[in-house]
Amino acid sequence: MDLALMIARSGLEAHHKNIEVISNNLANSNTGAFKKNRAEFTDLPYQIVKQPGVPIVEGNSTTSGLVVGTGTKLSSNKKIFEQGPQIQTGNPFDIMIQGRGFIQVQLPNNNSFAYTRAGSLTMNEQGQLTTQNGYIVQPPITIPPQSQISIDQSGVITSISPGQQTPTQIGQLQLADFLNPDGLQPIGDNLYIETNSSGAVILGSPGQDAYGLIKQNAIEGSNVNVVEEMVNLIEAQRAFEVTSKAVSAVDNMLEQLNRTT
Repeated sequence: MDLALMIARSGLEAHHKNIEVISNNLANSNTGAFKKNRAEFTDLPYQIVKQPGVPIVEGNSTTSGLVVGTGTKLSSNKKIFEQGPQIQTGNPFDIMIQGRGFIQVQLPNNNSFAYTRAGSLTMNEQGQLTTQNGYIVQPPITIPPQSQISIDQSGVITSISPGQQTPTQIGQLQLADFLNPDGLQPIGDNLYIETNSSGAVILGSPGQDAYGLIKQNAIEGSNVNVVEEMVNLIEAQRAFEVTSKAVSAVDNMLEQLNRTT
């Protein structure tokens, strides 16, 4: 394939992936605790036509050489773990993590765990505290029937049952953290799983060390800025259109060259 055509087509693919990333951000602008992605690109290997510094005459050498790039590619799709906005709900089962940390939940049918910042919690049929999708919060916490709960900023959960005068502590939320949260793998349902890149999970209590605090009656909103993403989408679309024109131009040039040979 002609080099110019290969370069243009690699650019088309890269811009298309960028549009997919931006579109996913926009689609999740109302997803609780969603963290936006940022497409990052890298240039492809270069073809060296003339090596920089090669001697041309005695005592003189080329100063810049002739090196031709071969295009670009999407190198990563980085999660941006900036804090999302606070959304007041008035629901005592809703919590927001202010600062670092994730809620640890158990995945069904196995002993592995996943992690989330979506704090819209509820109870299952056994009274266990779960996410909206039924994943049990770890460590397990059981809510007494017909009780009112309170969660302080350190994650301590107390309840008052009918006829009870003083609250009873029924558990404490733990937070999980990682040396490299960017290395977590998103799997859907607002969940992430541990990878070699993220490092092993580190558990702790809210408010201690570098862990965030718990805010009851509120959830964290998506950190997607719709206006910013729309600007990024327009720029990506224009880049795709220009590159597409370059592909058409190269195709026409190759066609004309073939006719003359």
